[in-house]
Amino acid sequence: MSDDKKILEYDEDDSVKFIRKQLPEDIQQTLSDDEINYIVDLIYEFYEERGYLNEDDDSEVEIDEDEVLTFVVDNARKDGIRNFTENEIAAVVAGEFAYCDSLNIFD
Repeated sequence: MSDDKKILEYDEDDSVKFIRKQLPEDIQQTLSDDEINYIVDLIYEFYEERGYLNEDDDSEVEIDEDEVLTFVVDNARKDGIRNFTENEIAAVVAGEFAYCDSLNIFD
């Protein structure tokens, strides 16, 4: 396999580092790494509930970013772990999408 075709694997710690760098400075200071991980976990809960993580199904999936954001905001409020702002959640969701794009996960 050539270097340009090398598949990079998802790494939770790298994800948090990548997302933190993407966050606006004011949000970087309000979220802990654990809180970023929590929001990312909610994103993957959304994927799981929709059946997007089924390795046996290789059909193309269209991810609606607004639907993901709504799901994460609603579930974060329901869980009541912290009163996240919608801007904080939206920034983490955008950062996670950018991280996955950097790994070509969605291609």
